[in-house]
Amino acid sequence: MKTSGFAYRLPDDLIAQSPVEPRDSARLLRASDLSDWTVRDLPGLLRPGDLVVVNDTRVRAARLIGRREPTGGRVELLLLGRRGDRWRALARPSRRLRAGSMVRAGRLVARIETDPVGGQVDLTLRTASGEAGDEAVERAIAETGRVPLPPYIRRVLDDSERYQTVFAARVGSAAAPTAGLHLTSRTLSDLSERGIGVARIELRIGLDTFRPITTEEISDHRMHSEWMDVPEPTVERMMETRRAGGRVVAVGTTVVRALETACRDGRPAPYRGPTSLYITPGHRFGAVDVLLTNFHMPGSSLLVLVAAFVGESWRSVYRTARDRGYRFLSFGDAMLLERAPTPGPR
Repeated sequence: MKTSGFAYRLPDDLIAQSPVEPRDSARLLRASDLSDWTVRDLPGLLRPGDLVVVNDTRVRAARLIGRREPTGGRVELLLLGRRGDRWRALARPSRRLRAGSMVRAGRLVARIETDPVGGQVDLTLRTASGEAGDEAVERAIAETGRVPLPPYIRRVLDDSERYQTVFAARVGSAAAPTAGLHLTSRTLSDLSERGIGVARIELRIGLDTFRPITTEEISDHRMHSEWMDVPEPTVERMMETRRAGGRVVAVGTTVVRALETACRDGRPAPYRGPTSLYITPGHRFGAVDVLLTNFHMPGSSLLVLVAAFVGESWRSVYRTARDRGYRFLSFGDAMLLERAPTPGPR
């Protein structure tokens, strides 16, 4: 399938630059009948006995602004994730960095361990006082760094917590699970009162999630690897839900990728480790029945996942959202999708 088949026209004025308040006042397009709601209505749009699964990852304050020693040149480091005792980071500008370069950013000192490749480097971090332990470094990152926003958002957030979900728990992501940004404590309470359960997974989101596919054929695109955890209690609740005739509702594409990674022979199983699952049309879904998600970038792997989930109807959903002035991308509105029937046994 050609990547060009997943293009659509997205006017700049539909790219949301700030989140709405309150969170659950975001608009919600129900794909089954193209009807307009808000996220506040979600509990009434689901069924008692359904199970909502959220990604409780927390975004790291991964954007570090520092100075190269001893010259004092400005360097921006965007931490993408850890690999053992090293961090992978996007460096700007990277042309003057070499293995052995030192960068000081607030309470942190970074030693560049590899020459830049494609603007990316491996580095090690310690505090300015010399501590290199995980807890000390994470504290220093939280105090020194800034929460990174996608490049298409040009405004500065007054409150960085607005780019965190209300259920964010464990620090590890370079970007937020944006569908989860819409949910409030009130929404979660209303789900519970209606007999709809809530379970958690963790998938640590990398920035590559948002990058457009650059290959001509979608099959030639290679997904990056992200760390994830689908714990046993969540799997047990999913199986109980299915046995009782309920549906598994994923809040965001990261939850879909995590649950489908953990689904083996049509049954979910606990899984903790890396995933590079790339969901394209033809994928046989074994875990997820309903998806709450934002409107995604043209030509992105996220849009390809949506097309795999609902089939060709994605085109009418996106066209309707655009014609009705829905807000797109990370701070935008949402849609509620039901999985297209798959022929044969699941």
